[in-house]
Amino acid sequence: MINRLTDTLDFQTQALTLRAERQRLIASNIANADTPGYIARDMDFASALKQATGALPIPGQMAATQRGHIQPTAGALSESGLRYATASQTNLDRNSVDMDRERATFAENSVKYEATLRFINGSMKTMMDAMKSPSQG
Repeated sequence: MINRLTDTLDFQTQALTLRAERQRLIASNIANADTPGYIARDMDFASALKQATGALPIPGQMAATQRGHIQPTAGALSESGLRYATASQTNLDRNSVDMDRERATFAENSVKYEATLRFINGSMKTMMDAMKSPSQG
C-alpha cells in the first residue's frame, strides 16, 4: 500500500517538475518574441515524463537493469529532449515565436500544473486523514 502511494506521489512530483520546466521554456519564448533569430523551444511532455519515470530510456544514458539502480531525475532533462518550434509564417528577423501559440500553450500548461498540485494536495490530505486516530476526529 505504502509503495503504491509513494510511486504515485513520485510520478506526480516528476510531472510537476517537468511542468515547471516547460513553463520556464514557454516564458523564455515569450520574453524573446522580439529577439532577431531566436528559435522558440518546447518539450515533448509525454516523452519527457516517460523518461523521467524510467518508462523510456534517456538518450545517451544507460538504462537501469535492477529496481535498486539510481534513476535519472526529471531535472536532468537534456538539451536533446527539447525541440525547436517551426515558424508559422516567415519573418525577416527569422524569429520563430508565435505569440498566439505561446500564450495558449502557457495557459494550458498552467492549468495542468495547477491540476497536478491539486492532485498531490488531495493525496496528502487523504493520507493524513487515514493516519488520524478515530479519537482525533
